[in-house]
Amino acid sequence: MSQTQLPIQLPIIDISNADPETGKAMIDAATNYGFLYVDSASTEISNGNVDSAFAMARKFFASPHEEKQQVRIGPNTNSRRRAFNFGEFKDNKAQQPLPPSLIPHEAEISNFMHLCRKTCDRILSLLALGLGIPPDWFTIRHDPSQGPSGVTFRFLYYPAIQSHSPSTPHRTTDIRAGAHSDYGSITLLFQRDGQPGLEIQTPTGEWAPVPVRPAPRGPAETGFPPILVNIGDILSYWTNGLLKSTVHRVVFPAEEQAGASPGKDRYSMAYFCHPLDDAELVPVPSRLVEQRRVEGMGLGPADGRIMTAREHLVRRLAATYGRSPDEYK
Repeated sequence: MSQTQLPIQLPIIDISNADPETGKAMIDAATNYGFLYVDSASTEISNGNVDSAFAMARKFFASPHEEKQQVRIGPNTNSRRRAFNFGEFKDNKAQQPLPPSLIPHEAEISNFMHLCRKTCDRILSLLALGLGIPPDWFTIRHDPSQGPSGVTFRFLYYPAIQSHSPSTPHRTTDIRAGAHSDYGSITLLFQRDGQPGLEIQTPTGEWAPVPVRPAPRGPAETGFPPILVNIGDILSYWTNGLLKSTVHRVVFPAEEQAGASPGKDRYSMAYFCHPLDDAELVPVPSRLVEQRRVEGMGLGPADGRIMTAREHLVRRLAATYGRSPDEYK
């Protein structure tokens, strides 16, 4: 794969108004790129919410090794990335053991996940409007009051690059997180200014950097960076591939790889939105999606059998990690 030096130009979408024009703009971005920005000021998530959540993440990753080991779920096979996952909360309570550093913040984490859920509902409603289907078509299939899902909220930490010897040339791009697509419906990514690294794969096979902010900061840009949203595998499957689940990765910034600037830690937070486990992935009743099927470009099973969201997730996990689907049941 080749590297393009030009950052990808993605639209910033204001989701404060649920109108067809905004829905169309969102569909255009989802079909062309699989990625878009959501104007952070058009959500209910405040600067304080984001700053507090990042502070919790930093506190956790800086905690003693012994404390983190208490909530370890498997061997760490990537020395360039650390992560902690939260599953769904019930009645504002975590359904998993929390590390000592995060126990005092349980209510804050639950509230932040709730705000992410509301943001996802707005995005899903706009996507539905853009597809010409009822605005609640997706949201009723993501309603947490109706059952469990694969929703995950993740703290991510990428340690700074280690210094390289000038006599040792780089043969490949330094990767922090390898190329992948996301499994769910949509993902919300929260980033920090001055901590770039995300790249997406373009249709021509090049890797294009995605800026933390798509334009130079101006006087009015005092809030946290726009939320980066990407389409996941399930939503792409659901729409016969109309909406793109784009492959992406995280790399060390080029100037750090070249030794032109000191290495920096990268922190981010991702909210992975999933449908209800028992939601049937029936074809979305949209003319645009139907046209995709007629043209023979659909991604559904050849036998026409309808999978549930849980079955789809299990298949993807098994394919990714080379295991039997039965191990995830």
